Amino acid sequence: MENIMFIAPPAAGKGTQAELLTEKYHIPHISTGDILRDIAKEDSEVGQYVFETLASGNLVKDEITYKLIQERLNKSDCKNGYIIDGFPRTLEQAIEYDKILKNLNYKVGKVILIDIDEKILEKRITGRRVCENCNSIFNINDPENSPEIESVCDNCGGKLYQRKDDNLEAFQRRYSTYLEKTKPIIDHYKNQNVLYTVDGNNSVEKVFEQVEKIINK
Repeated sequence: MENIMFIAPPAAGKGTQAELLTEKYHIPHISTGDILRDIAKEDSEVGQYVFETLASGNLVKDEITYKLIQERLNKSDCKNGYIIDGFPRTLEQAIEYDKILKNLNYKVGKVILIDIDEKILEKRITGRRVCENCNSIFNINDPENSPEIESVCDNCGGKLYQRKDDNLEAFQRRYSTYLEKTKPIIDHYKNQNVLYTVDGNNSVEKVFEQVEKIINK
């Protein structure tokens, strides 16, 4: 299978689509966030740096991120295709990612843009509620995914809470950053003729159907 990259604004569901692909096609889901969190647990100089940087809320230096991604992609489970998530986030990173792929003799594969209406994203984020006990996720703005009792988890009876950054102000800031940083990346892959677009306004299942049609072309 070809390598797959998702580009999507916050809360568009790229993580969910990546999980569905991993489950069905048994290819690894490479998340830069997961890589950094794993490294942060290591008793090493790099591990200590990543731990302290993440704890302070700052961004890890690009040079370290590039090195860690190349090491992860060079593992045997990626030889037959993988899904990359959360990287690249800027045009500079996309150009460096091209170099990493060239070093590994890999191709970019298919880059899938999840196109979704801003107002739908706003409702998803501001309505999201998480169970503090079992981590189940609900949405009070979505009748199909809302809890029976607004503050109580349907699955375990635990208390539901709203994450600190799941508010309108934080969403607008993140969405604005996405538009500013990601447009050049979209153009970068469009120019390579590897960009495909799916309609993210649909249900998870219908978005997945679109994704499958693209990867099975």
